[in-house]
Amino acid sequence: MLMLNNIQKKGKNNKMIKSFLCIMGMLFIFGNTFAQKDRVEYLPNKDKKKIHYGYYLGINKKSFKVSYELPDSFVEVEDGYGFNIGLVLGYNINDNLNLRFEPGLSSNTKTLTFSNPNFIPNTDAARIRKVPGTYFRMPLLLQFRTNRLDNMRAFVIGGVSYDYNFSSQQNNTDDNSKGQFRMKTSNFMYEVGLGVDLYLPYFKFSPSIRGVFAINNEIVPDDNPSSPWTLPIDYFGTRGVFINFTFE
Repeated sequence: MLMLNNIQKKGKNNKMIKSFLCIMGMLFIFGNTFAQKDRVEYLPNKDKKKIHYGYYLGINKKSFKVSYELPDSFVEVEDGYGFNIGLVLGYNINDNLNLRFEPGLSSNTKTLTFSNPNFIPNTDAARIRKVPGTYFRMPLLLQFRTNRLDNMRAFVIGGVSYDYNFSSQQNNTDDNSKGQFRMKTSNFMYEVGLGVDLYLPYFKFSPSIRGVFAINNEIVPDDNPSSPWTLPIDYFGTRGVFINFTFE
């Protein structure tokens, strides 16, 4: 059963990777077509300013990576979809390197189903947990951009983020024995991604797609050291795909 679930999770991951590559291919094709159709160079001085501002909107798909201390235990994670919104503060180190601070909100809800037949009662109330997540994210990122080609340029981006989880329930006195799943309030993530800058007549539009991964263990153990919900879990951390649309 555990092997089957692992195969299913790998299948989901492969679908996410294929979707990632498909979307990026569409973005580059669109950008290249746009550049070839219109040879007028828009916003020629846009990237010459040292400091620049903007905002982003987007969607995300989040799940959890789970590893285990004990055999015969498994947590099935139903991925959740949500939204991203935030601001951009950038500093152009040179024409190809850009340091970025992108504070914003990220929100979605995941569903966990615990499988531990020897210890957890076979009821929905005991096995299923809804895990809402509203994070205030503070990513510090380094962006490497190619040279500009007409009205487009591609980039890769990566960095680290401090994420404050408003929905963590870390200080709640109830735990899984009373139906409450708890996570840590303060967390650290790293993210990597790809994107393209499209220079339009009045603003720069930058779609990007990124992978986001937790560095620390986010789970708060139950008060009972032998809890069948948290004792088997060695590591529990966010992983997700973010699609952002930035306007500057």
